[in-house]
Amino acid sequence: MREPVVVSGAILSVAGLSAGYVGEDVIYDIGFEVDEGEAVTIIGSNGAGKSTLFRAIMSMLTPSAGTVRFDGSDITGLATHRIARLGLAYVPAERHLFPQMSVTENLLLGAFPDRPDPAIQDSVFDVFPRLAERKTQDAGTLSGGEQQMLAVGRALMSKPSLLLLDEPTTGLAPLLAAEAYKALARLRDDGLTLVVAEQQVPLALELASRGYVIDHGRFGLSGPSEELAGNPEVQRAYLGVA
Repeated sequence: MREPVVVSGAILSVAGLSAGYVGEDVIYDIGFEVDEGEAVTIIGSNGAGKSTLFRAIMSMLTPSAGTVRFDGSDITGLATHRIARLGLAYVPAERHLFPQMSVTENLLLGAFPDRPDPAIQDSVFDVFPRLAERKTQDAGTLSGGEQQMLAVGRALMSKPSLLLLDEPTTGLAPLLAAEAYKALARLRDDGLTLVVAEQQVPLALELASRGYVIDHGRFGLSGPSEELAGNPEVQRAYLGVA
């Protein structure tokens, strides 16, 4: 088993990344960087390649080309569990909770294989007080918004340096989506690095300082959030502006 090769650069650096399924690429030549403490969004419609990109970063898919570097190390193709141990946490759109286990039990599993840190658990309950109210409740009985809180909280239990969030508003009503983004803004303000893939573009651009637009597996537009929000192409495609 190879060891990561140490390099310098941003906390996350993706260069020339291509990946897909059954030998056919879905994302092509993706490149971007994220600085420590920054919030960046990747916006795109359903099927644009956002989830594939995150899975390739986490080595849940083997890239056909390109490199991924995290916190000074080349992690391209490294085993997913080893990437997580380095401090890169991933919250998939499907959440993948353990439905017959309690809120607390799901959170404790987020720290595995390390011993759960009570201070981190307390901080999760501080960010998501509704979870504290439902400590003993089975995850499968929570509302969609509460399940999303739990999925993020479980990831936070691993003490990540960077959090990848894939469509955090999936299945949420607008008010719950806004509430979820308030919690993410608090994590950002506390210094956690965030990369959020999203279709809810106004919320994502408000959270992030910069953004990239992915379409048919390729990056097109990019820039500061304010510029993207004012771009006619983005307005027509994602903001409902004719």
